[in-house]
Amino acid sequence: MLKLLTHLMFAFAMMTLVACQSTTGKTAGQTIDDASITTAVQAKLSQDRLSNFSRIDVDTERGVVTLNGVVKSAEQKMRVVELARGVAGVRTVNNNLQIQAP
Repeated sequence: MLKLLTHLMFAFAMMTLVACQSTTGKTAGQTIDDASITTAVQAKLSQDRLSNFSRIDVDTERGVVTLNGVVKSAEQKMRVVELARGVAGVRTVNNNLQIQAP
């Protein structure tokens, strides 16, 4: 009886872990890592004293950071990418930033 109960508990635990996996195929750990990377990139952008990067959206998928939004110059565009690449866990950066004419 104890052996059956142990097997049932193990099966339940496995089903619970499988249910934690999202529809994107990412594990809970990957989701947490991506959220941490996104938060770290956003923090770096908000702390940058050289520019106001409040119009930039940051998304992370399996360590790949995607930047969307508007900056004022090519230099700012390069600066945002540089800041994002400096975050631990970032594998690559997709730069979809647009330069807005003054």
